Amino acid sequence: MFIGIIGATGNIGQHLVEEAVGRGHRVRAFTRDAAGTVDGPNVSWASLDLFDTAAVTAALPGLDVLVSLYQPGNAAKDFDATVRQAVVDPTTHVKAANSLLTALHTRPRTRLVVVGGAGSLEFAPGRTLADDDQRLAATLESIGLPWEYSAAVRGARDGLNVLRTSNRLWTYLSPAEQIGPGPRTGRYRVGGDQVVVDESGVSRVSFADAAVALVDEIESPRFIQRRFTIGY
Repeated sequence: MFIGIIGATGNIGQHLVEEAVGRGHRVRAFTRDAAGTVDGPNVSWASLDLFDTAAVTAALPGLDVLVSLYQPGNAAKDFDATVRQAVVDPTTHVKAANSLLTALHTRPRTRLVVVGGAGSLEFAPGRTLADDDQRLAATLESIGLPWEYSAAVRGARDGLNVLRTSNRLWTYLSPAEQIGPGPRTGRYRVGGDQVVVDESGVSRVSFADAAVALVDEIESPRFIQRRFTIGY
């Protein structure tokens, strides 16, 4: 397959490029500024502004799948700046979803896979983290984020809701509540709209295994026009 990856220099993005190429796929890796990047076997790099819908449209021909790992900044390079940018404009995920969906009107058979947050997952029937201030505050504190970031959590949920109104071939991945560096085990459990937790009640996964789950879904689609989540 020919896979486009927006946010290819990010925490998950770097692993996703490696995972996809390692499985024999071709990758078009997009970042805000591709200066200094080097093309490699089955990988070509290009600059792309996600909010320039015409530019996204022009990047689509030939792609079987477009994966968006968009964040307001690059957490792999400057985590604090990414947090600040997300708080300043919590509507950014809605704008990103609208730009992607508008571009895909020209390529309705191209799949869109968006990676968002875990805040819209249910921890009990009908109850999401984004809608429970007490639980959200505790979760943000546990992963070192300020309460102000709650606006960004709800903004990501709103971006998912934009996709849910679309008839495009979209898939949305909400990784585990705790996602970070760790080994590629190639093993994870899959859920739908409910948080997946381990035997200790913790929702976690590594960047590398999130990439594995993404390529698994790309190769064998199970969640067209649906959201899924993963965890150990």
